[in-house]
Formats: sequence, C-alpha cells, structure tokens
Amino acid sequence: MQQLFEFMGNHPLLIAAFFAVFGMLVYTEYTRFFSGVPNLAPFAATQLLNDGEAVFVDVREEKEYKAGHIKGARNIPVNQLDKHIHEIEKYKETDMVVYCDNGMRASRMNGKLKKQGFQKLNTIAGGLANWEKANLPLVTK
Repeated sequence: MQQLFEFMGNHPLLIAAFFAVFGMLVYTEYTRFFSGVPNLAPFAATQLLNDGEAVFVDVREEKEYKAGHIKGARNIPVNQLDKHIHEIEKYKETDMVVYCDNGMRASRMNGKLKKQGFQKLNTIAGGLANWEKANLPLVTK
C-alpha cells in the first residue's frame, strides 16, 4: 500500500489523467444507461431495416458517411441537426435508429432528438463498428 501512495506522489499528472478518463467513462455509461434509448443488436436493427419500419439516421460527418453507411440511412451530423431537422420531423412517431461509429455521437443526437419530441428512438449497440463486426453490409453511394 505504501508503494501505491509513493507512486501517486511521484506521478500526479498520470493519476489526474487516470481519474479524468475514468470519470468520463463513468459519465458516458451513466448517460447512455439512463437515456431510456434502447440499444439494438445489429441483427435486430437489420430486421427493422428489412421490414421498412424504421428510419435510419447516420450522425457521422459527410466524409465518414460516404466511406460506408447502412443502406437507406439519412446523413445528419450531430452538429447540423438544427439545419436538417425539417427532413425528419415527419418521423416523430416512427421508429428511428440513430447510429455513428461507436455510439458516442448517437447518444448525444438521441438526447437532442428527445428534446425535439421524437418518441421511438433506438441506437445500434456498439455503433457501426459492431455492425461491421457482424459482417453486415454497407453501401458507399
């Protein structure tokens, strides 16, 4: 135990960085868990896509979107929601699957959409990275 305190005394910046990263991780998981937005497994999201029951919204930047996205997904970057909200307002009562690379930006977008009155929000657990890991297709057009 004494070695731990000695290490902490000798490396205050490292300890501060550790607690900062740990705090951000806890905050992110807390907000995701209590957001009330379900995380869909990639195959559950695929069912919604195939049934045509949901609108898919890719919240990555346009360059990332063009590199590969889920077929039929609309591209609305998080920082451009106000500019593009009119494109999706008619889907307030429709299932909506919001996704990004790993779920961080999608979580932020879901919070913004909830404030705008969207009710049936979902996200893909693990984001597009998990979608690709499940060997599901992407389009580049």
